[in-house]
Amino acid sequence: MAGKHILVVDDEADILELVRYNLDKAKFTCTCETTGNGAVTTARSVLPDLIVLDLMLPGRYGLEVCSILKDDSKTRHIPIVMLTAKGSEGDIVRGLEAGADDYITKPFSPKVLVARIGAVLRRQPKNAAGEDDAIRAHGIVIHPGRHEVLIEGQTLELTPTEFRTLYFLARRPGWVFTRSQVVDAVHGAGHPVTDRSVDVQIVGLRRKLGSCEDCIETVRGIGYRFRE
Repeated sequence: MAGKHILVVDDEADILELVRYNLDKAKFTCTCETTGNGAVTTARSVLPDLIVLDLMLPGRYGLEVCSILKDDSKTRHIPIVMLTAKGSEGDIVRGLEAGADDYITKPFSPKVLVARIGAVLRRQPKNAAGEDDAIRAHGIVIHPGRHEVLIEGQTLELTPTEFRTLYFLARRPGWVFTRSQVVDAVHGAGHPVTDRSVDVQIVGLRRKLGSCEDCIETVRGIGYRFRE
């Protein structure tokens, strides 16, 4: 992970310095911003490997920043870790639905933050993946290396969380996974995601799949599976 470029966005100077100091210790390269507008501009210009994003920012709110970057083909691949004092279940669900790859609440452990950043970076699909790695089923083509999903040749606009959920299920067609297993595979063990938020993500993913939505089946009382 050494040398990876992290953009840290927070309007509290002490938090910004604490995060920057610990990322420097972990051999990351760090750029800092204090406003939502600055975050969008810098992300588009430097294309960092990951963004640590506060929610309560001047200019643009963190959720809006996340949505803007995930809607931009140039920046949608950049993973986002939200670091915020807003820690209710609703806040977490909204953050993940906006496209965040992880959600950490303040106060936080700097060591845990660095570990979670490393975990998110390790989960990113490798660029070396080739055509033979693509999954083709039910009219859907999933390219892990490109982080791309096609239906009838048309690109599907998925958030990183939605992509990883679909890819995780599709790799083992017919296997039934519990909600906890989906969370661990997509976000990492110990991630603060509830069963309800997993269901919400699946609903959103099915909606985007359109006519192919029935490829994800609900197994009552257990979880989900990708149809064989």
